[in-house]
Amino acid sequence: MHIERHVSEGILVLEFANPPLNTLSVGNGLVGELLASVSDAIADSTVEAIILTGAGGNFCAGADIKDFDGPEGQIGLLRELLDRVESSPKPVIAAIDGFCFGGGLELALAAHHRIATHDARFAFPEINLGLLPGAGGTQRAPRLAGAARALGLMLDGKPIKAEAAVAMGLVDRLSDGDPVEAGKPLFQSGEFGLPRRASELPPPADLADAIAEAREKGLPTEAARQIVACVEAIASRSFAEGLALEAERFAALMASTESKALRHGFFGRRTVRNLPGVPKGTGQQVERVTIIGGGLMGTGIALAVLSAGLPVALVEPREDGREKARDAIARTIVRNVHKGRLSEEAADRQLGALRIVGKLSEASDADLFIEAVFEDMAVKRQVFEELDRLAGPNAILGSNTSTLDLDAIAACTSRPERVVGLHFFSPANIMRLLEVVRGAKTSPDVLQSAMGFAKALGKTAVVAGNCDGFIGNRIFEEYLRQAWFLLEEGALPTQVDQALEKFGFAMGPCRVMDLAGQDIGWSIRKRRAVEQPDRPYSKIPDQVCKLGRFGQKTGAGMYLYPDGRTPEPDPAITDLIIAESGRLGIERRTIADSEIVERCVLAMVNEGARILEEGVAYRPVDIDVVFLDGYGFPALRGGPMFYADTLGLDTVLARIRHYADQRHGWAWEPSPLLVKLAESGGTFSELNAK
Repeated sequence: MHIERHVSEGILVLEFANPPLNTLSVGNGLVGELLASVSDAIADSTVEAIILTGAGGNFCAGADIKDFDGPEGQIGLLRELLDRVESSPKPVIAAIDGFCFGGGLELALAAHHRIATHDARFAFPEINLGLLPGAGGTQRAPRLAGAARALGLMLDGKPIKAEAAVAMGLVDRLSDGDPVEAGKPLFQSGEFGLPRRASELPPPADLADAIAEAREKGLPTEAARQIVACVEAIASRSFAEGLALEAERFAALMASTESKALRHGFFGRRTVRNLPGVPKGTGQQVERVTIIGGGLMGTGIALAVLSAGLPVALVEPREDGREKARDAIARTIVRNVHKGRLSEEAADRQLGALRIVGKLSEASDADLFIEAVFEDMAVKRQVFEELDRLAGPNAILGSNTSTLDLDAIAACTSRPERVVGLHFFSPANIMRLLEVVRGAKTSPDVLQSAMGFAKALGKTAVVAGNCDGFIGNRIFEEYLRQAWFLLEEGALPTQVDQALEKFGFAMGPCRVMDLAGQDIGWSIRKRRAVEQPDRPYSKIPDQVCKLGRFGQKTGAGMYLYPDGRTPEPDPAITDLIIAESGRLGIERRTIADSEIVERCVLAMVNEGARILEEGVAYRPVDIDVVFLDGYGFPALRGGPMFYADTLGLDTVLARIRHYADQRHGWAWEPSPLLVKLAESGGTFSELNAK
């Protein structure tokens, strides 16, 4: 049953449930049942007032996004519910606890009065899906809170606390206890005795100024522009006309590629949790973690684990390394306190849960071990041989390798089924992605345990098969290969970076590698030059490294960093690039930004298709999520495989074949899977149904 009904002294409490977050679903019947219940209450002469509340500690986390892709009538039924609530001749009170987001907040605003607990949180997150509040939010919120505050909430998409919602005028009162019980006497005393409808309030006094300020700050997405347009309409349209405009703009955004891409990413992060062919199960619960290696990656992982409330032992053999690791971890935790991200009590708990030791034998009682030493096979083998001797029989042995053969690492132990890759992305305490690498012998239980551990850390975990670079770095290598070739042919670092950043990448490839450390890529290229001699790279980044220019950490890489952070073009690098073009006998040419984007991105798509053929990735969406959450691929484009579908795979194949006839055409041999899909009129998205 979706709704519990309780009547007392003329007050009807409608407690609705749709676990775990009480989403307003049309598809499962909750919205229809609520509409019928509110209608019945209005018609019932014994009911004097209605209180709406959510079960299980949450009011409502929003409309069910699955309904958005259904018939328009489904969204229409939600709007009908809110209209029925607002037009009720009897007072309707929203009693709010926990999440009150999106469509849930719109439901609360359609009520006549709102009371909330101090723990309640309020948000309009629709902009994160390329949408606007589509059930009256753009019309009711400004009338209640003022245009500037309402626009801030809708354009930001982030939650606010209950106290802020009261200050804005979205909530009338706060309750120290049960908001339902606190709301009843407010009706009986007369404070909530009469309906107060948002639709009957005048346009906000700050409307014109708020619109001008929003436009002056910039509206980078279509959703942002349409939110502002709907709020602006309050000045010239009736409430009903404003609702009609909002519905029209919502439908247009729903059909936009921008919103489809964002929704693809949203649902994709759920899809990647499902592991085809792996038996369902919770796996082993991780309670104690030991990390081997106290460098940048090891300390980042330690911070991520401490933030999840788990005790950590960090093994670092060098005394100075132990002190640096301790200081780095403490500085980050203290900074989080100063920035209001962490309470002092929580900081003390995290620092108290950390042990830093010099020997693995001093921290061998963990459920999970994570190796985070230098990316060198000999070093990692030494660590895993020691782990095999010291770790308990049920322990999980994890490697943070980013490119090396996990099966070769596992072969150093007597229990390869307990070995799994846990490829964190730097900085590990901030980056959302975790690649969980399944070796040839990794057991399903260990795989599920690793996924559960990632969830406990708040990470987006994507399972990858074992190959050189796994999903992310293997595809990223082809992206970089083209970026370096473009430098040889006529581009310069600034143009390459700016073209890809304009396309939407968080950072261009030259800046990325300067930030990560050019020496890291150099080390990988040295190994691959031996293992893959038929797939050469440009010599330009190696020449930069030979000058000792490893990026930000040395003050110079592809750019200069006079302040340690801000890149500045360097004429010396321009001269180096031009000289290399001359050495190769290449006549430099003007390269359009469109060619830079096309070559770099389509190289990713082609390699992604190969990864799918080989079973390294389960589905195209797994690749998309890796690049959305780990490599700064533009969210508005949905990931490389989704983006390829929007271009049309026949177009993608034609352009790849075009480049296959050019310089270094060997790097453009079309993937057989791409050829098959393009020639049959298929899409990558069709493969996500696994």
